[in-house]
Amino acid sequence: MNPAATWALIAAALAAGWYAYGWPGLVLAVTAITFWMLLQFSRVTRVMRKAGNAPVGRVNSAVMLQSKLREGMSLMQVLALTGSLGERIEPPAEGAEESWRWCDDGGVCVTISLRGGRVVRWMLERPQNGV
Repeated sequence: MNPAATWALIAAALAAGWYAYGWPGLVLAVTAITFWMLLQFSRVTRVMRKAGNAPVGRVNSAVMLQSKLREGMSLMQVLALTGSLGERIEPPAEGAEESWRWCDDGGVCVTISLRGGRVVRWMLERPQNGV
């Protein structure tokens, strides 16, 4: 979610709580916002725990991963799809795209380019079988 939209929703919840019920409404709004933030934190730690326990750069099926990718997906969504951390291709120059690779047991690889933590493009690479 866009950070500006997130802050706008937080401000709206606080204002609505204060306007509707005064101090108790404000406390309720803060409680709801805290609960939402804890849910987001829990989701991130679950995805990172799962990805951290898997082999780096491995995925069950690179073709299936490639079919589920969409432009604009966040890195957290990609990690949830792959179930593992990617293998870095090359360190990026300042402001350039980052490239990460995931391969399956058949040698098929997906290279994903990210800019600002969002997917900008991806490429499926199949192994050469000498044909």
